[in-house]
Amino acid sequence: MSHALKIAGASKAFDGRPALRRASFACDWGEVHALLGENGAGKSTLMNVACGLYAPDEGTIAVDGQPAAITAPADAARLGIGMVHQHYKLVKRFTVAENIVLACRSALGVRRPRDAAEAVASKAAEVGFDIDPDAVVGDLSIAEQQRVEILKVLLLGARILILDEPTSVLTDQESVAALSFMRRLAEDGHAVVLITHKLREVIGYSSRVTVMRGGETVLAGAETAGMDAETLARTMVGEEGEMAERHARTLGEVRLRVEELSVRGAGGIGVEDVGFAVRGGEIYGIAGVGGNGQQELADALTGLRPPARGRIAIDDDEMAGRDVPAFRRRGMRAVPADRFRTGLLAELAVYENHGVTGVPAGEYGNPALVRRGAMKAAAAGAIDAYNIQGAAPATLSRLLSGGNAQKLLLARELRGEASVLIAHSPTRGLDVSACRTVHDLLQGAADAGTACVLISEDLEEVLSLSTTIAVISRGRLVGEFAAGEVSRAEIGRLMLGHA
Repeated sequence: MSHALKIAGASKAFDGRPALRRASFACDWGEVHALLGENGAGKSTLMNVACGLYAPDEGTIAVDGQPAAITAPADAARLGIGMVHQHYKLVKRFTVAENIVLACRSALGVRRPRDAAEAVASKAAEVGFDIDPDAVVGDLSIAEQQRVEILKVLLLGARILILDEPTSVLTDQESVAALSFMRRLAEDGHAVVLITHKLREVIGYSSRVTVMRGGETVLAGAETAGMDAETLARTMVGEEGEMAERHARTLGEVRLRVEELSVRGAGGIGVEDVGFAVRGGEIYGIAGVGGNGQQELADALTGLRPPARGRIAIDDDEMAGRDVPAFRRRGMRAVPADRFRTGLLAELAVYENHGVTGVPAGEYGNPALVRRGAMKAAAAGAIDAYNIQGAAPATLSRLLSGGNAQKLLLARELRGEASVLIAHSPTRGLDVSACRTVHDLLQGAADAGTACVLISEDLEEVLSLSTTIAVISRGRLVGEFAAGEVSRAEIGRLMLGHA
C-alpha cells in the first residue's frame, strides 16, 4: 500500500536560519501518526510544507504514492490535504455558515450562508458534531471553534488531516473527545497527522510516531505500541530532564494583597469575593478547570479589567480601578495566557517587542525619538541570556516557535525589578524543554523577591512550583493550602466543584 503522505529530504531556511534539515515523514491511510518534538523542532514547518504554506528549499512530496507539486494551499486542498492550525483561521464576528462561505465558496459552490448551513449540518451529522450553523463564531467555546475548523477542511475534501497541537487550549475532557474523534477518522480510512509535544497523547492515541529535533527527523515512523514516555522524552529533547521542582526560599513581606475582589465576567463565570496575600519570594499557585474565573482574575490583577468591588494592593499601594500603566509603574509584570494576542505583537520585530515597555520610561531616549540601536543591542543581549532560538533582533516575532516567543515575553517582563508577576498558563502549548526553561525563570523571579501568582490548569505545574496552592471553582477560591499539606485527590475534588 502506498503511503498517504510522504515527504523526503525537506530543507527550509528563513533569513538564512535552517528550520528543516533534510527532514522526512511518511504516514499511511487508516492511522493516527504522531509528529512529536520540542517547540522549534520543525514539526509545524514540515507540515506547512505539506499543505502549501511554505515552499521547501529542497525535497520531494508524494501523495498516495504519486509525486506531488505543492506550491500553494490550493494545490494541497486539491490533493485532499487539510490542516487545522493551532491558531484558528475564523472570523469571530461571522456565523459558522458565513465562515464556511468564505473558505469553501469556490470548492463547494456555496454562495449563500443558507447553502453553507445545509452543508455544515450534513457534514456535522456525518461525523457526529453538534454545531449550530447560525451560531456566531465568537460566541463558541474554543473546542467548538476547533470543530468548525475541522468541518471546514473536511468539507473541502480533506482525506489527509493535519492537526497542529489540537489540545493545547482544550480542557482534559475536551482533549479526550477531540483525540477520540481523530482516531475514528483514521478508522474510517483517513490519514491523521497529530502534531504534538504531549507524550501521553502519542502513547494513548497514535499508531506510529515520528520525532523531530533541531529541524531533523531523529525517529521515523516507529510503532507506538510498547513505547514508554521516558524513551520518547529522551528522543525528543536529546537529553534527560525533568520539570522544575519546588524548592524552599526565604519569604519576605506581603507584596500583593487581594481582598473581597469581585469581577464581572463577559457572559461567563466571573470572580466573587476572592482574597489572598502573596509575599516576596512566594509562588502562589491557583489551580482550576478552565473557565472558572481565571481570565477575569488575571485581568483584574494586571489592570486590564476594573473590579466590581474589592481591593488590590501592591506593596501597600491601592491599585483597584487604576489602568495598566499605573500597575506597571508599581512593578506589576504579566505573562498572559495568549502570548500573541495580549503579550506580543506578532508583526513587530523581536527588538521592538522586547523594548516596547521601556519606551515610556525613556530607557531608549526621548519616546518621540527612540534610539533603535540601543533597543536592538538590548534585545541581542536578551536573545543570548534567554537562549531565544531562531531569533535575531530584527526577526519578526511571528516567526518564533511558541517556546521561544514565551522566552522573549519573559525576557521583557523580567527586566529590572518586578514587585509582582502574574503568570497565567505560562507553559500552555510548550514542550518539555521549554516548560523547564519557563519554570526555571519563574523560580528565579521568586528567588529575586518577586511575589509570583501562577494561574494554571496544569495541576502538575502548580504542585511542582507553588509555595502555596489555592483552588478556584465557579469564580471563588474554595481552598488554600501550604505546599505538601494537601493531596492531589483533594485538589482534584475541589477543582471539579465537589467540595
